[in-house]
Amino acid sequence: MLKGQELAAKDNRTSGQPQRVADHVAIIMDGNGRWATERGWPRLVGHRKGAERVKQIVRCAPDLGISWLTLYAFSTENWKRSTEEVLGLMSIFARYIEREADRLAAEGVRMRFIGDRSRLDPKLRSLMAGIETRTAPLKRLNLTIAINYGGRDELVRAAARLALDVAAGRLHPDDVDEAELTARLDTAGIPDPDLVIRTSGETRTSNFLPWQAAYAEYEFTQTMWPDFLPAELARIVGSFGQRERRFGAAQGA
Repeated sequence: MLKGQELAAKDNRTSGQPQRVADHVAIIMDGNGRWATERGWPRLVGHRKGAERVKQIVRCAPDLGISWLTLYAFSTENWKRSTEEVLGLMSIFARYIEREADRLAAEGVRMRFIGDRSRLDPKLRSLMAGIETRTAPLKRLNLTIAINYGGRDELVRAAARLALDVAAGRLHPDDVDEAELTARLDTAGIPDPDLVIRTSGETRTSNFLPWQAAYAEYEFTQTMWPDFLPAELARIVGSFGQRERRFGAAQGA
């Protein structure tokens, strides 16, 4: 069986077209709960299976030419779920950080988080800050996890920072532009995604990176996240390599 990088390379050789690298891939990891429910299991079983899938995808990403990987783990709207599920998810996040810290560091993975941390448990926030500090010098893969993240919420918080800087005289109103707003987003210093993937058959963007993904390519797959294998990621990345990204220019320009 071909590995992920070999699969992507085979797709490109077959097409005869030059490869376009998906340097930054962002994934909406959807379908964990439904995957478990369809099998008659509690939803948290699906989330635990999803965490195992994260390990595989993180491990294979650099071999596919991916330098930046952003995963949507918990949205600002997910607090509407049952208390049991929310607490279970927070426990899974904490356990992932604790158990994977050594491996991530050994494999050169820098880990960071985006989203509003103020509502998270202090222990989880401490674990997040600790692994961010520990892995900050690493460069093989930049892994970003979105927890309590919502694109509109992020934009509101960034706009508030802009307003404070203007009010304090640190920034002139005429100097407010895209770059100044971008610098105040949670993703400051992180390149915009080239490709956004959503699993489980849903075709919504669900408030995920609305500013950053304005010109990203999208791929919606029927596969639920627990079944999303490295081979499928390789296929999607290979397909992305054949797309023409014009950014508003005319075709062929």
